[in-house]
Amino acid sequence: MKIPQNKLNVKLIAFDLDDTLLNKETKISEKTLAAIQKAAAKGIYIVLCSGRAENGILPYVRALNIAGTQQGRFIIAFNGASIFDLHKRIPIYTNQVETDILKFVYNEARKRGMPSVVYEPSVIYSWEDSDWARMDAKLCSLKFEVVPEFEKFLEKGFPKMLVPSEPEKVKAFKEFLCEKLNGRADIFISKPFFLEVMSHGVGKGPSILWLADELGIPHEQTMAFGDSMNDESMLRACGYGVAMSNGLDYIKNLCDFVTRYDNNNDGIADFLENFVL
Repeated sequence: MKIPQNKLNVKLIAFDLDDTLLNKETKISEKTLAAIQKAAAKGIYIVLCSGRAENGILPYVRALNIAGTQQGRFIIAFNGASIFDLHKRIPIYTNQVETDILKFVYNEARKRGMPSVVYEPSVIYSWEDSDWARMDAKLCSLKFEVVPEFEKFLEKGFPKMLVPSEPEKVKAFKEFLCEKLNGRADIFISKPFFLEVMSHGVGKGPSILWLADELGIPHEQTMAFGDSMNDESMLRACGYGVAMSNGLDYIKNLCDFVTRYDNNNDGIADFLENFVL
């Protein structure tokens, strides 16, 4: 089992949400909550780092009850495309996908009968109203709006595009986009039914390292917890990458450590209590 042999010196910890910090009821358990609050009290920065929009992360910020402290003031949204300062109430780091890439993905998805959605902090937009198009809005409790002239709407610029559909269609579309957009965009599957499109080189890992630099924290004193492909960049970039035991085998193999318990059995709390705090 990939577990530390000694206590780890950590100054910043980034947590993915779904299937990592959150259990199957999309809640933070009391034991995990207590461990994270203890870490923050020791001066460790706690950063929620998700593919969700900012307002989709805020309920968990409130649950942690540390946003008023220096250690709890930052969140990372849109898989690393935005870092938000909760004290100043503004984004301090942003990236957007090139407009022509958004339009290309939208048109190719539509040819295949697949919806596409883009995001603002509290709203998810699509060109059609369907269960697939609404899925992420429901998961994140965000507003959903249909935009008739969607291609023109995309000219505003957005941090990411998501194409939700049946897993087999998502997998095939990913292969197509990776070939067509090689070097211009990063394409990955965050859930079997979610295909995500980001600007090339933008991800959770680069955003965490950017924030660490702003805070004067050495990269080797950063840690990340994750389970899936959209966590890969931060698990590789941080000083310590920790995979959830319920994570993908690929993710567990690349990480420094693996939790002894899964997201439904306080895997994070166990790891923090035994190897960090």
